[in-house]
Amino acid sequence: MPQPAASATPRQTLSTWDGIAFLIGIVIGVGIFKAPQLVAQFTGNTWVFMGVWLLGGLVTLIGALCYAELGSAYPHAGGEYHFLSRAYGRTISVLFAWARGTVIQTGAIAAVAFVYGEYASTLMPFGPYSVAIHAALAVSVFTAINLIGTLQGKLAQHVFTVLDVAAILLLIVAGLLVSSQGGFSAPEAVSLSGVGWGGIGLAMVFVLLTYGGWNEAAYLSAELRDVQRNMARTLVISIGFVVVVYVLVNFAYVGVLGLEGLMKSNVPAAAVMGRAFGDTGTFILTLFICGAALSTLNATIFTGGRVYFALGRDLAGLGGLGVWSARGENPANAFLLQGGIALALVLLGALDRKGFQTMVDYTAPVFWFFMLLVGIALFVLRWREPERDRPYRVPLYPLTPLLFCLTCAYMLHASVVYTGFGALVGIAVTLLGLPLLLLGRATLARAQ
Repeated sequence: MPQPAASATPRQTLSTWDGIAFLIGIVIGVGIFKAPQLVAQFTGNTWVFMGVWLLGGLVTLIGALCYAELGSAYPHAGGEYHFLSRAYGRTISVLFAWARGTVIQTGAIAAVAFVYGEYASTLMPFGPYSVAIHAALAVSVFTAINLIGTLQGKLAQHVFTVLDVAAILLLIVAGLLVSSQGGFSAPEAVSLSGVGWGGIGLAMVFVLLTYGGWNEAAYLSAELRDVQRNMARTLVISIGFVVVVYVLVNFAYVGVLGLEGLMKSNVPAAAVMGRAFGDTGTFILTLFICGAALSTLNATIFTGGRVYFALGRDLAGLGGLGVWSARGENPANAFLLQGGIALALVLLGALDRKGFQTMVDYTAPVFWFFMLLVGIALFVLRWREPERDRPYRVPLYPLTPLLFCLTCAYMLHASVVYTGFGALVGIAVTLLGLPLLLLGRATLARAQ
């Protein structure tokens, strides 16, 4: 019987600019339009507020350098799943795949879909469940686009990344316009009174959430051309651009609204645009924010299905997930499962009026736990496989990955201690995956 076309393997079809477009589209998403208000409340000082955004950019860049070494030395569609498997064995990697599929990635997809739904509902309301309807439609449509093929998902990403960046540039221009008219607010004097470590820790949870998504580059490694050279280039260019943009946007927020005004504004981006361009500016920005949300959603769906594919290739009992569609050049079955779980979370989130913040609480501790393990994996793999060809080596080793690991450990602590009940739910769902480890031990499809 001939082998079905669906048994193909990933091909290197993504250019450096494709990778940059995906990463910018993932990272510059809805977080920058929602998180700064919360960060301002947690810091309470303009200088501390701007400082945590710069610190978050530095942490992100350090993490990206670590991932650049892992991704160029161990290119694989499974990304972090593959790194963890090589460093610790199947037990940890299978638990990670479960956590990513049920908590980390699908929770992120649902969170982004809800923010899109909030903005889209102001333009086209669908009744009392309008936000959830828009969210579910967005997940369904973009899952379908990526099911059609990698080319279609890639083209959609380029289009929405342009809208994403345009929204940010509009905000920066609005801030400059208000500044030229003498409307900028002077920052208060430097003072750390009233600023506690708990507030800074919680602020960093949201700052690094807003910078989040850069690690998705690991899932592009099997499809990135000349990955040994282009992985580091893709990460550094993307993160450098994002850090500059985020600092400028937050400077515009505090400059136009003042820190107190930012604390009180649920839609700071709209407030800045309204100050500069009136109601027309607010309407235009809403359209662009919808585009930014869809950019993040599409990129997150695109990379998310890869870990299911890697898991299906390793576990005979889940072999259907390990099918790579030759027609679409993608993990089609994995997309279907991911879309189903994300829609279930959207349904559950429709009952919660604090969907976005709850999803942050839900995903944060699990995300930082496994991010810490990936950071430690860099040390483990350097020690265990000293002869491995490493086209890119993280600079200032071991200091750089050590700083990254310490940051991950602190963020894990902060995301458990300073967040709400949702964090415990996310941890509990992760632990429900422990029975899957028995399947992994009994039915490994192939040796490591």
